[in-house]
Amino acid sequence: MPISIRIGNQDLTVDVSSLGAEMQALTSSDGRSWLWTGDAAFWTGRSPILFPIVGKAPDDRIAIDGTVYPMAQHGFARRSEFVLAASTETMCRFELVASHATRAVYPFDFQLAVVHAVEGRALTVTAEVTNRDRKPMPFGLGFHSAFAWPLPDAAGRDHIVMLDNKGEPALVRLEGGLINPAAQPSPFNAGRLVLDHSMFEQDAMIFPDGAGDGLRYGAEGGPTMQFHFENLPNLALWTKPGAPFLCIEPWHGTAAEAGGSSELSARPSTTILAPSAVASFAFTVEIPQ
Repeated sequence: MPISIRIGNQDLTVDVSSLGAEMQALTSSDGRSWLWTGDAAFWTGRSPILFPIVGKAPDDRIAIDGTVYPMAQHGFARRSEFVLAASTETMCRFELVASHATRAVYPFDFQLAVVHAVEGRALTVTAEVTNRDRKPMPFGLGFHSAFAWPLPDAAGRDHIVMLDNKGEPALVRLEGGLINPAAQPSPFNAGRLVLDHSMFEQDAMIFPDGAGDGLRYGAEGGPTMQFHFENLPNLALWTKPGAPFLCIEPWHGTAAEAGGSSELSARPSTTILAPSAVASFAFTVEIPQ
């Protein structure tokens, strides 16, 4: 059975499940909840870790050096039981290692460690991938955290995403769950995007390049959350139209392209990790006062 770990300090508390090493709650000391609740009426996820793929594969299959393996959307880590490797009052580390079940769909010896750490009003989530095999290991890694929309005490206000770099990155959309690489005009204006549920009628908004390494998500004249990303060059925003959450998804890797190769190594932004090498990916979110 999954276990739950609570970490925190005088400013915020974080609950993390061993199932998927997934954050279950992010609560400030005044009792305000910032993370989506996982209501099954809309979506049961809250903050899944995506590995070893981000998004879908053609016919839910990937190829590795020509050999085909079944692979569900977003990979298997989010449905896997992790082991608690370390914990303190303000940090917990969960680990997933290769097993007979994972090798049947992903033929590599790996370790995936997910660390949640609290400092002040900030939470940093780090995913660390180790290639324990003797051959290069391709993979994608992504975060899929869902935050309240509207934010606490912000009902009725416009909600805005503002890129730190004030960029206007090109938008791509999904076609049957796969990336249509034809770029569309950016919905950002000088880095600013006023959110509307109609934007998600065609599924996620995906920005493969140029969104930068930080953004703010907040309500006009209300609370604002700040985000910083490390080694996560791709960004997606997603919700189900009408659902009370917004997923802010920094990735290193995307879904396969429609009509493209099923080879995992050919997917956009795939990491190819050398034997014995380690790759680290992280996002930090700061909760407003």
